[in-house]
Amino acid sequence: MSLEKVTEICGRLPEWERVDIEAWGGEPTFRVRNKNFVFASSDGRVLSFKLDKDEARAVVESDEECDATGYGLGRHGWVSLVMRAEPSNQRWDEIEEWIRTSYTLVAPKTLARQVLAADGLS
Repeated sequence: MSLEKVTEICGRLPEWERVDIEAWGGEPTFRVRNKNFVFASSDGRVLSFKLDKDEARAVVESDEECDATGYGLGRHGWVSLVMRAEPSNQRWDEIEEWIRTSYTLVAPKTLARQVLAADGLS
């Protein structure tokens, strides 16, 4: 269920694609023009996404399900979320906001502006 929901959220973004990485056991990544904006576990219960560094720090400090992403990505604003229970609708709203933020930080400016405008942030 979680991976389906993540795919649905990403599906609302321009020019997104899902690429499953065989070397990682088929784990999915979500990309825009070959740049990852979400890494996911095969069941979608573990997600990594990019946030502004200050926001990432605040999320990691305040959310017990979140940590700085490993492999040195955390210092660049990447956060990993490990969902321990089925997320509430409110949690899914938060996850969607994080995914959309990650997209806008990774996508080319023209695509990022489309998402920011849709979110009333431009």
